[in-house]
Amino acid sequence: MTLDALIAFLDRGGPAMLAIALLSVATLTLILWKAWDLARLGAWSRAASEAALTDWQAGRTEAALTLLAPRTGLRAHMAHRAMDSLRTLPEPAAREETVRVARGGLMKARRGLRALDLIATIAPLIGLLGTVLGMIEAFQALQDSGNRADPAALAGGIWQALLTTAAGMAVAIPASMALSWFDSVTDRLQAEMEDLATRIFVARQAAPQARP
Repeated sequence: MTLDALIAFLDRGGPAMLAIALLSVATLTLILWKAWDLARLGAWSRAASEAALTDWQAGRTEAALTLLAPRTGLRAHMAHRAMDSLRTLPEPAAREETVRVARGGLMKARRGLRALDLIATIAPLIGLLGTVLGMIEAFQALQDSGNRADPAALAGGIWQALLTTAAGMAVAIPASMALSWFDSVTDRLQAEMEDLATRIFVARQAAPQARP
Protein backbone atom coordinates (compact mmCIF):
# COMPACT_ATOMS: atom_id res chain seq x y z
CA MET A 1 0.00 0.00 0.00
CA THR A 2 1.43 3.36 -1.04
CA LEU A 3 1.56 6.32 1.29
CA ASP A 4 -1.17 8.12 -0.63
CA ALA A 5 -3.44 5.08 -0.46
CA LEU A 6 -2.79 4.75 3.26
CA ILE A 7 -3.63 8.42 3.85
CA ALA A 8 -6.82 8.05 1.80
CA PHE A 9 -7.80 4.95 3.78
CA LEU A 10 -7.28 6.73 7.10
CA ASP A 11 -9.15 9.76 5.84
CA ARG A 12 -12.23 7.64 5.10
CA GLY A 13 -12.53 6.69 8.74
CA GLY A 14 -11.95 10.18 10.11
CA PRO A 15 -10.36 10.90 13.50
CA ALA A 16 -11.40 7.51 14.87
CA MET A 17 -9.40 5.72 12.18
CA LEU A 18 -6.34 7.83 12.99
CA ALA A 19 -6.67 6.96 16.67
CA ILE A 20 -6.95 3.26 15.82
CA ALA A 21 -3.89 3.50 13.56
CA LEU A 22 -1.91 4.96 16.46
CA LEU A 23 -3.18 2.19 18.74
CA SER A 24 -2.06 -0.41 16.20
CA VAL A 25 1.48 0.98 16.28
CA ALA A 26 1.41 1.04 20.09
CA THR A 27 0.13 -2.55 20.19
CA LEU A 28 2.88 -3.89 17.95
CA THR A 29 5.51 -1.98 19.92
CA LEU A 30 4.19 -3.28 23.24
CA ILE A 31 4.06 -6.89 22.08
CA LEU A 32 7.61 -6.86 20.74
CA TRP A 33 8.94 -5.03 23.80
CA LYS A 34 7.16 -7.34 26.26
CA ALA A 35 8.45 -10.48 24.56
CA TRP A 36 11.99 -9.07 24.78
CA ASP A 37 11.45 -7.96 28.38
CA LEU A 38 10.27 -11.39 29.51
CA ALA A 39 13.20 -13.05 27.75
CA ARG A 40 15.56 -10.61 29.48
CA LEU A 41 13.99 -11.44 32.84
CA GLY A 42 14.54 -15.15 32.24
CA ALA A 43 10.88 -16.11 31.94
CA TRP A 44 11.82 -19.19 29.91
CA SER A 45 15.14 -19.97 31.60
CA ARG A 46 15.24 -22.20 34.67
CA ALA A 47 18.31 -24.40 34.19
CA ALA A 48 20.63 -22.35 36.41
CA SER A 49 18.11 -22.20 39.26
CA GLU A 50 17.52 -25.95 39.13
CA ALA A 51 21.26 -26.64 39.10
CA ALA A 52 21.77 -24.33 42.07
CA LEU A 53 18.91 -26.01 43.92
CA THR A 54 20.58 -29.38 43.40
CA ASP A 55 23.75 -28.02 45.01
CA TRP A 56 21.74 -26.47 47.82
CA GLN A 57 19.90 -29.71 48.55
CA ALA A 58 23.22 -31.54 48.61
CA GLY A 59 24.56 -29.07 51.16
CA ARG A 60 26.91 -27.27 48.75
CA THR A 61 25.79 -23.80 49.83
CA GLU A 62 28.68 -21.78 48.42
CA ALA A 63 28.54 -23.59 45.10
CA ALA A 64 24.83 -22.80 44.79
CA LEU A 65 25.34 -19.13 45.63
CA THR A 66 28.29 -18.82 43.27
CA LEU A 67 26.25 -20.28 40.43
CA LEU A 68 23.37 -17.87 41.00
CA ALA A 69 25.32 -14.69 41.76
CA PRO A 70 25.94 -13.53 38.16
CA ARG A 71 22.46 -14.45 36.95
CA THR A 72 19.89 -11.72 36.34
CA GLY A 73 16.76 -13.84 35.78
CA LEU A 74 13.88 -13.54 38.22
CA ARG A 75 14.10 -17.15 39.40
CA ALA A 76 17.84 -16.97 39.95
CA HIS A 77 17.63 -13.62 41.74
CA MET A 78 14.92 -14.84 44.09
CA ALA A 79 16.70 -18.15 44.74
CA HIS A 80 19.98 -16.38 45.50
CA ARG A 81 18.26 -14.01 47.93
CA ALA A 82 16.42 -16.89 49.63
CA MET A 83 19.59 -18.93 50.10
CA ASP A 84 21.64 -15.97 51.26
CA SER A 85 18.90 -14.86 53.67
CA LEU A 86 18.69 -18.33 55.18
CA ARG A 87 22.40 -18.12 55.99
CA THR A 88 22.19 -14.77 57.77
CA LEU A 89 18.61 -14.33 59.02
CA PRO A 90 16.13 -16.30 61.11
CA GLU A 91 13.84 -18.38 58.94
CA PRO A 92 10.73 -16.16 59.35
CA ALA A 93 12.71 -13.09 58.31
CA ALA A 94 14.26 -15.02 55.42
CA ARG A 95 10.80 -15.99 54.22
CA GLU A 96 9.64 -12.38 54.34
CA GLU A 97 12.67 -11.25 52.37
CA THR A 98 12.12 -13.98 49.77
CA VAL A 99 8.47 -12.99 49.38
CA ARG A 100 9.46 -9.33 48.99
CA VAL A 101 11.96 -10.12 46.25
CA ALA A 102 9.58 -12.48 44.46
CA ARG A 103 6.77 -9.92 44.57
CA GLY A 104 9.03 -7.24 43.11
CA GLY A 105 10.17 -9.57 40.34
CA LEU A 106 6.61 -10.49 39.39
CA MET A 107 5.70 -6.82 39.21
CA LYS A 108 8.50 -6.38 36.68
CA ALA A 109 7.24 -9.39 34.72
CA ARG A 110 3.72 -7.94 34.54
CA ARG A 111 4.61 -4.37 33.61
CA GLY A 112 3.08 -3.26 30.34
CA LEU A 113 0.20 -5.74 30.52
CA ARG A 114 -2.28 -3.15 31.73
CA ALA A 115 -1.55 -1.09 28.63
CA LEU A 116 -2.30 -4.08 26.40
CA ASP A 117 -5.48 -4.73 28.33
CA LEU A 118 -6.53 -1.10 27.87
CA ILE A 119 -5.88 -1.25 24.12
CA ALA A 120 -7.86 -4.47 23.78
CA THR A 121 -10.75 -2.79 25.58
CA ILE A 122 -10.86 0.64 23.94
CA ALA A 123 -9.91 -0.18 20.34
CA PRO A 124 -13.33 -1.73 19.50
CA LEU A 125 -15.06 1.11 21.34
CA ILE A 126 -13.22 3.73 19.31
CA GLY A 127 -14.11 1.80 16.17
CA LEU A 128 -17.75 1.70 17.19
CA LEU A 129 -17.70 5.41 17.97
CA GLY A 130 -16.30 6.12 14.51
CA THR A 131 -19.02 4.00 12.94
CA VAL A 132 -21.78 5.76 14.87
CA LEU A 133 -20.43 9.18 13.94
CA GLY A 134 -20.14 8.09 10.31
CA MET A 135 -23.69 6.78 10.29
CA ILE A 136 -24.96 10.02 11.76
CA GLU A 137 -23.15 11.96 9.05
CA ALA A 138 -24.53 9.68 6.32
CA PHE A 139 -28.12 10.00 7.49
CA GLN A 140 -27.77 13.73 7.91
CA ALA A 141 -26.66 13.89 4.27
CA LEU A 142 -29.65 11.74 3.34
CA GLN A 143 -32.00 14.08 5.16
CA ASP A 144 -30.47 17.17 3.55
CA SER A 145 -30.80 15.67 0.08
CA GLY A 146 -34.55 15.14 0.48
CA ASN A 147 -36.16 13.57 -2.59
CA ARG A 148 -32.86 13.70 -4.47
CA ALA A 149 -31.31 11.04 -2.18
CA ASP A 150 -28.86 8.72 -3.89
CA PRO A 151 -28.97 5.19 -2.40
CA ALA A 152 -25.50 4.48 -3.78
CA ALA A 153 -24.06 7.48 -1.98
CA LEU A 154 -25.79 6.43 1.24
CA ALA A 155 -24.43 2.91 0.95
CA GLY A 156 -20.94 4.30 0.33
CA GLY A 157 -21.17 6.45 3.45
CA ILE A 158 -22.29 3.49 5.53
CA TRP A 159 -19.53 1.10 4.44
CA GLN A 160 -16.94 3.79 5.00
CA ALA A 161 -18.32 4.30 8.50
CA LEU A 162 -18.13 0.55 9.19
CA LEU A 163 -14.42 0.59 8.39
CA THR A 164 -13.61 1.92 11.83
CA THR A 165 -15.39 -0.96 13.58
CA ALA A 166 -13.44 -3.48 11.52
CA ALA A 167 -10.18 -1.63 12.17
CA GLY A 168 -10.85 -1.48 15.91
CA MET A 169 -11.48 -5.22 16.05
CA ALA A 170 -8.36 -5.87 13.97
CA VAL A 171 -6.30 -4.10 16.64
CA ALA A 172 -8.13 -5.57 19.66
CA ILE A 173 -7.88 -9.22 18.60
CA PRO A 174 -4.05 -9.49 18.47
CA ALA A 175 -3.80 -7.34 21.61
CA SER A 176 -6.12 -9.76 23.46
CA MET A 177 -4.24 -12.81 22.19
CA ALA A 178 -0.87 -11.36 23.23
CA LEU A 179 -2.25 -10.38 26.63
CA SER A 180 -3.53 -13.91 27.24
CA TRP A 181 -0.16 -15.37 26.28
CA PHE A 182 1.81 -12.98 28.49
CA ASP A 183 -0.59 -13.66 31.37
CA SER A 184 -0.01 -17.40 31.02
CA VAL A 185 3.76 -16.87 30.99
CA THR A 186 3.72 -14.74 34.14
CA ASP A 187 1.32 -17.10 35.92
CA ARG A 188 3.61 -20.04 35.16
CA LEU A 189 6.60 -17.98 36.29
CA GLN A 190 4.88 -17.19 39.59
CA ALA A 191 4.03 -20.86 40.19
CA GLU A 192 7.60 -21.94 39.44
CA MET A 193 9.07 -19.26 41.72
CA GLU A 194 6.79 -20.37 44.55
CA ASP A 195 7.79 -23.99 44.00
CA LEU A 196 11.48 -23.08 43.91
CA ALA A 197 11.27 -21.07 47.13
CA THR A 198 9.41 -23.87 48.89
CA ARG A 199 12.05 -26.45 47.92
CA ILE A 200 14.83 -24.14 49.10
CA PHE A 201 13.28 -23.76 52.56
CA VAL A 202 12.34 -27.43 52.83
CA ALA A 203 15.90 -28.44 51.93
CA ARG A 204 17.29 -26.20 54.67
CA GLN A 205 14.87 -27.65 57.24
CA ALA A 206 15.88 -31.17 56.21
CA ALA A 207 19.61 -30.37 56.43
CA PRO A 208 20.10 -27.41 58.80
CA GLN A 209 23.87 -27.88 58.94
CA ALA A 210 24.75 -27.32 55.28
CA ARG A 211 28.43 -27.65 54.51
CA PRO A 212 30.25 -25.11 52.31
